[in-house]
Amino acid sequence: MESDKKILIADDNQEIREIVRVLLESEQYQVAEAVDGDDAVAKVDENVDLIILDIMMPGKSGFKACVEIREKTSAPILFLTAKTDDSDKFMAFSAGSDDYLSKPFSYTELVSRVKALLRRYYVYKGKDKPNPPDVITINGLRINTVTNEVYMENKEISLTDIEYKILLLMTTYRKKIFSAQNLYESVWEEPYFHSCNNTVMVHIRNLRMKLEHNPQNPEYIRTVWGKGYRIE
Repeated sequence: MESDKKILIADDNQEIREIVRVLLESEQYQVAEAVDGDDAVAKVDENVDLIILDIMMPGKSGFKACVEIREKTSAPILFLTAKTDDSDKFMAFSAGSDDYLSKPFSYTELVSRVKALLRRYYVYKGKDKPNPPDVITINGLRINTVTNEVYMENKEISLTDIEYKILLLMTTYRKKIFSAQNLYESVWEEPYFHSCNNTVMVHIRNLRMKLEHNPQNPEYIRTVWGKGYRIE
């Protein structure tokens, strides 16, 4: 139920916070507010299901706040910002965000993004439906699809829900070559545009940083030049 979901909005613009609050509360979500990056980091706890961040805030920027929040939770992070350059989007995803929406935004699109992120997060966490008992093992990599836990050589690896979905998809269809379009449309469940390629690249890079002994020479997630990616 939406009333069980808590969303934190971090924006130094009070008017934006109020607009988003009213919109989300009309959808029966619980809403908390943060006035800047430091406030956002301080207010994130295990009860927060989604975080909406602005980039340009006094003190700690949204990028820095995102990095620190990601150390505390795997809950989805949505950037809602007036900055629209591809470099800003790249930095947002590199910091650990799951989605990016530019201001001015459509109310319908914001609600749709929020619902999609929460749906993925709760499926990833196993809160909405159980997964069949199964363990996927590839060399030192082990994925428990019951608990959605990932281990590398018996050390637990913390993944975001998007990273987990990419990894689970690729390990389920091992040796299949996934193009950026395949991955985006399967994981994000949205139409693919050429600009989405950077989004996929950043998440693949983040996965390699977490899983590979040498991300520059990956053993698990291989690049098939001109075609996409596959897990050996």
